[in-house]
Amino acid sequence: MSLLTAARARAPDLGYTPDFVSTAMAPYIKDIHRKGVRVISNAGGINPLACAAALQEVAKKADVDLKIAVVAGDDLMTEKENLKGAGITDLESGKQFPENIHSMNVYLGARPISRALDLGADIVVTGRCVDSGIVLGPLIHSFGWNRDDYDLLAAGSLAGHLIECGAQCTGGIFTDWHAVPDWHNIGFPIVECSSEGDFILSKPPDTGGLISFGTVAEQLVYELGNPQRYLLPDVTCDFSQVSITEIPGFDGGAVKVHGAKGLPPSTFYKVNATYLDGFRATAVCPVGGPKAVQKGRRTAESILQRTRLIFNQLGYEDYSAVNIQVLGSEDTYGPHARGSIDGDHKTCNVKRITEIAESKFQNLGTDVPGVELICVLFVPAPYDYALSPVLKPFFFYYPKSNVQINLFLNGQHVETFEEDLTFTSDEVVLSDPPKISSEFKDLPSGPHTYRLEDLAYTRSGDKGNSANIGVIARHPLYYPYLKKTLTAQALENYFQHLLERKTPEEQLVTRYELPGIHGLNFVLKNSLGGGGIASLRSDPQGKALGQMLLDFQIKNVPDLKSLIE
Repeated sequence: MSLLTAARARAPDLGYTPDFVSTAMAPYIKDIHRKGVRVISNAGGINPLACAAALQEVAKKADVDLKIAVVAGDDLMTEKENLKGAGITDLESGKQFPENIHSMNVYLGARPISRALDLGADIVVTGRCVDSGIVLGPLIHSFGWNRDDYDLLAAGSLAGHLIECGAQCTGGIFTDWHAVPDWHNIGFPIVECSSEGDFILSKPPDTGGLISFGTVAEQLVYELGNPQRYLLPDVTCDFSQVSITEIPGFDGGAVKVHGAKGLPPSTFYKVNATYLDGFRATAVCPVGGPKAVQKGRRTAESILQRTRLIFNQLGYEDYSAVNIQVLGSEDTYGPHARGSIDGDHKTCNVKRITEIAESKFQNLGTDVPGVELICVLFVPAPYDYALSPVLKPFFFYYPKSNVQINLFLNGQHVETFEEDLTFTSDEVVLSDPPKISSEFKDLPSGPHTYRLEDLAYTRSGDKGNSANIGVIARHPLYYPYLKKTLTAQALENYFQHLLERKTPEEQLVTRYELPGIHGLNFVLKNSLGGGGIASLRSDPQGKALGQMLLDFQIKNVPDLKSLIE
């Protein structure tokens, strides 16, 4: 959203996702009209009205008549000055509301989408909303689910959660990627939902990819926090007892999903804001020859030493953060990291700083044997350089009663949508710690050791500066051994090189259980170096953490493979 904000600042008719209009809609607009397909998308970004106007131009050129609705009201930037003195703090870090806020958007829910469909919209465009709302909205519209049908709303939200990342649930980033056929022609997921809340997840015939228990279970735990308290604008979901059953006879596979439970949503929306926190210079130096890893690290350290000497002479501050990492050397696996180098700098004379750093990077072409230099440096306008600001996330809750949601149809305002707060709860967090099974006295032991990959699937994702890792047993008989071995402390020890402890007593890893899929979910706090575009790491969103965990050793167990034969 922050990048789209920057785009709109350059031109008032920008700020949405242009590919949605040009690639996803324009080539098929006549077929969409002829077949009566109704389209819902959150591609409106920071400027949904401009996105709808661009779609209207496409429809006009194709000579088709479509009703295009817009859900607006997620952008809170007009409230910036009022919020500065309201005592708002970040949900993760506790930091005060920043002065230099860059973007600020509410995660809206599914009800406004459903209402737009009730008004006859053929296409609904939203700004920021929860991804699962794109699916839940049409289900509410089609089935007439009430605001207190919490289990049904949770089921519809689960359907949206599973398909919100497209081919991720059809084998796109599956642990067993090598078993997924025709990756180049991977099919996107289809959900067929019933009014009772059960649904079947499949994919189009004659497409690549795979639908299986493993591919779908992995997506269930993707970017999940507490599975018993998955907070959404329309419902608080409990996914801990969800079951996934493979259905034979489908081309490419299919599963039936059921068991989602729901509770009232909170009276608050979650807000995703970003703020400017300095600028970034990045250099990548391919290094070849013997001892390339050691050579890369020494090269990077030399750059830092040289530039810091000059900064000191000129009275500039030090880098606010640096990251040295050797790509291809498995640096992310532990403290023995080597190198690509990124640096953040906050000093006001960024042009001069960049010139200093650039001159030192250029010297590498002759200073270091076997080095081919690629140098990319970013400084702020008005200088003749590309801009690469460091934008950090800031999350907080905001009362639903303070948000005005407006519905537009073909460019005209038709309704102000109001959330009914009757079916809500003031509770937004779960105060009780998760209940963890601890009794393993009757669990047989043995002399065998397995890599986690032999016993489980994994999937990881990000939420701000926190990451989650979901672990799903490949067979129910493996589950108790995973629960016994994969404790929160075990993962904290395993990933200690990535975790940033703010206070000595801070708990950095929390474990939750999902017995419905024989799974565990771990939330790793302060694990992404700031997260997203604020991080200097090569994996700023933690997508590879689950893959790293596959090497974890499950020790002192019996011959588990024989248990299922």
